[in-house]
Amino acid sequence: MIDQLDDIEARVSAALDQAVDLEQLEEWRRATIGRKGEVQLLTRRMGEIGPADRPAFGKRINEIKASLQVAFEARQEALKRSAHDNDDDDRLDVTLPGRRPTLGGLHPSTLVMRRIERIFGDMGFQTYRSPDVVTDQLNFGDLNMPPDHPARDMQDTFYTTDPSVVLRTHTSGGQILAMQEQYPAPVRVILPGMCYRNEQITSRSEIQFHQIEGLAVGPAITFADLKGTLTEFARRLFGEGRGARFRASYFPFTEPSAEMDIACFLCDGEGCQLCKETGWLEILGCGMVHPTVLWNGGYDPEEWSGFAFGMGPERIAMLRHGIRDIRYFWSNDLRFLRQFQRFV
Repeated sequence: MIDQLDDIEARVSAALDQAVDLEQLEEWRRATIGRKGEVQLLTRRMGEIGPADRPAFGKRINEIKASLQVAFEARQEALKRSAHDNDDDDRLDVTLPGRRPTLGGLHPSTLVMRRIERIFGDMGFQTYRSPDVVTDQLNFGDLNMPPDHPARDMQDTFYTTDPSVVLRTHTSGGQILAMQEQYPAPVRVILPGMCYRNEQITSRSEIQFHQIEGLAVGPAITFADLKGTLTEFARRLFGEGRGARFRASYFPFTEPSAEMDIACFLCDGEGCQLCKETGWLEILGCGMVHPTVLWNGGYDPEEWSGFAFGMGPERIAMLRHGIRDIRYFWSNDLRFLRQFQRFV
């Protein structure tokens, strides 16, 4: 009986080699090493063998099953590779053009900031970088906001473990550094950067945001220079013929102070929900540099004058693209960010 096992193994192995596809291979498996296959059913013939030969008979059956299982898996893998190589649908066509890899894009805030920097660069303004962590004196005191000044309540400040050191609430403090570094030469700089305020996060306010400050100091700068510069800026950023106006306002570091509006994009000045039915959209604050700020920067206000302005790139991006929630800028949602790749 044990000698017959060798003949069975040789026969089923030859049948395995004749399987030309996965379907025939599966039929061979069920007929041989399957649960009701020929090799599996050999164990039922143990009763026909004498007790002395049963251990050798059982061992030989297990060896055959193990050997056939390995041969089956090898044949299965070979047939799978052959089927894949002959599949016209999966075959690689080297004549097809390559697929472009998915590329990233600039953040919408970065796009707007670069656009603004290019416009003022064409006007002769240099980009000046100031630190994010500054002294309380630079952030407030040098800008005509001494301790207990009511204007400090307008900005909820992040303080460090040292009460005299804060995260800047605006880029305006960089004006002092720029004036001190460039004295006694005229100054014409823009100061882009991140600002931080401890405010409640809503659709219109965040604890961090970008700001671009502008400063020009010279011997005889007037408010007309301020209006001409910002009107030209609005024309280049928002398009020819876009109406603009200046409204009186208050900032402790400028006097006189104003806010600049442009005609609404959506209704073209007629009044809509975006502009709150006024027909105008506020884009920045500005004014003539306060004499105290000039003194703190090292310039004698009797001989020098200047203007300053500040704007939020996120706000401008929201106006230009109809974005209703400032939190989108910091959510890292690719569905939102990919919409701006075409503006690069």
